Amino acid sequence: MPGIDGTYKNVLLENGYAQDEIDRRVGEAFNTLFIGPDRIYQEAGIDMGYMVDTGNDDARTEGMSYGMMMAVQMDRKDIFDRIWRWSVRYMLHTSGRYQDYFAWSCKLDGTRNAEGPAPDGEEYYAMALFFASGRWGDGEEPLDYSVQARKILRACVHKGSNGIEGDPMWDTETKLIKFVPETPFTDPSYHIPHFYTLFALHADEEDRPFWLEAAKASREYLHKAINPQTGLVSNMTNFDGSLMPGDESKGPWGVIHRTYFSDAYRTAMNLALDWQWFAADLWQVEILNALQNFVFSDDKASNFVLYSDGTVFDKEPIMHPVGMKATWACASLAADGKFSKQAVKQFWEMPLRTDKRRYYDNCLYFFTLLALSGRYRIW
Repeated sequence: MPGIDGTYKNVLLENGYAQDEIDRRVGEAFNTLFIGPDRIYQEAGIDMGYMVDTGNDDARTEGMSYGMMMAVQMDRKDIFDRIWRWSVRYMLHTSGRYQDYFAWSCKLDGTRNAEGPAPDGEEYYAMALFFASGRWGDGEEPLDYSVQARKILRACVHKGSNGIEGDPMWDTETKLIKFVPETPFTDPSYHIPHFYTLFALHADEEDRPFWLEAAKASREYLHKAINPQTGLVSNMTNFDGSLMPGDESKGPWGVIHRTYFSDAYRTAMNLALDWQWFAADLWQVEILNALQNFVFSDDKASNFVLYSDGTVFDKEPIMHPVGMKATWACASLAADGKFSKQAVKQFWEMPLRTDKRRYYDNCLYFFTLLALSGRYRIW
């Protein structure tokens, strides 16, 4: 495992695809996202850039931090630095209750759509920054990557204590990440224990035990949140993994958080990469096999939004089919059941999305491509 010997499983090569073809596919996908006419990355000014959520015409910390992670994995410091500078210029709070957090959504001119943060952005920012420090070394502010990463994590842990204004992003009692800092519940797809394991090596020394506890807590939480028969998980849950109450008076969307919907797809990708990097929980193999067994044995999984028990949610069609199916393939980093190869084949034969909703799908597609080719690495 990479945590021991620095090796990375190349699932695509193991499934019979030639290395030169894999390399070509990775390069073409990166160019589609960052360079070509359908790109979701745009440059701004002489030294900034941003990632566009093409379905909502905004820039989100989710996509900005994703773009930085992609750039560091592809050794594109120029793109990484441009996205980080835009994030610092327009999204970073420098005072108040959200100081050292990032406004989760901005218009493409940098005007904020909201002030509050979304913790999945902060955790990806911090990890991408640590990787940048490991791969390229620290420069001058704001390109002193490891310093900036530690500042983010310090806020995530210590807000609300010792007279510091605001709320922490991790629940102090359970050590679980919150949906937003003010909420007493969580989003399963935010749980990235392999990041926290690395934070325990690079964060402020006083906080390193916390991050080890957070990694352990998240792995244990996912056992409770994910349906053991289907491998599906809902968009949000209580900290104990139980479903949150819905508001049926608002119609179907009042209970959408109880379904296997857009955010939830990322959970399989996170489990698979945690296994690839650290192999700390054998249950991850079991549950990802369960996921592939269910989704490839039941046609409704490819067509309609489901509850985590596999029942259909109001005939709502899948919004992000490419991203969803990509994460089913990413599961093959760990899954070793009868559908593991089929998931990879489906992914390999599936093109990137080209319409207005392409942003989220293609991000999950590219992360999966990096992971299955052994190029999503610890730096």
